[in-house]
Amino acid sequence: MRLAGPLRIVALVVTVGLTWIVVSIVLGGPGRGFPRIQQLFISPENSVTAEPRARKYKCGLPQPCPDEHLAFRMVSGAANVIGPKICLEDKMLMSSVKDNVGRGLNIALVNGFHLPLDPGVSGELIEARAFDMWAGDVNELLKFIRPLHEGTLVFVASYDDPATKMNEETRKLFSDLGSKNVKELAFRDSWVFVGAKGVQNKSPFEQHVKNSKHTNKYEGWPEALEMEGCIPRKSTAS
Repeated sequence: MRLAGPLRIVALVVTVGLTWIVVSIVLGGPGRGFPRIQQLFISPENSVTAEPRARKYKCGLPQPCPDEHLAFRMVSGAANVIGPKICLEDKMLMSSVKDNVGRGLNIALVNGFHLPLDPGVSGELIEARAFDMWAGDVNELLKFIRPLHEGTLVFVASYDDPATKMNEETRKLFSDLGSKNVKELAFRDSWVFVGAKGVQNKSPFEQHVKNSKHTNKYEGWPEALEMEGCIPRKSTAS
């Protein structure tokens, strides 16, 4: 029974020691032998290793567009699974989420004119439609792009098959809008293009990948295309 006193003292010493270790870990005191546990209590704001998140601009561009330019980003469809996207000035014009894309050619018409007294007019969506180029009627597409007014911007993103129903008139109309690749566009190619009614030269905003079993990323389809950039506004005064 005489051992009860010393045992109580030993138990007290052990308890105090364990308490001191736990407090040191939590508060970052002298007990620095547990850095991994201490890191659990360090907030992201106080972490010196945290890197700032890269800033994104309109439509996710890595840099802002110059004044009097429209920021855009577009992605063609991936195979016949993931639909295309067309973004302009941070507004999604066409996407699967908006439920306005489909197999074939996805086309958004945009007012490209800049009115000096009303700068907000430029970039306004006129109409967006999808045209089935596998089983659809190409005349519907022709009715859509024949009557375009000068200065109208034309955004085109393919999905699945963009070309089976194309005829010579369709290819010529897109060529007149500034396309240099539409003459070669074929079954299940990937294509993104931005053109305009009344352009004098070929558009710098175009990408095209051929459907080839030797280079296709997906079984039966090439890779999806992404394109972004800054389009100069067209002034009515010019």
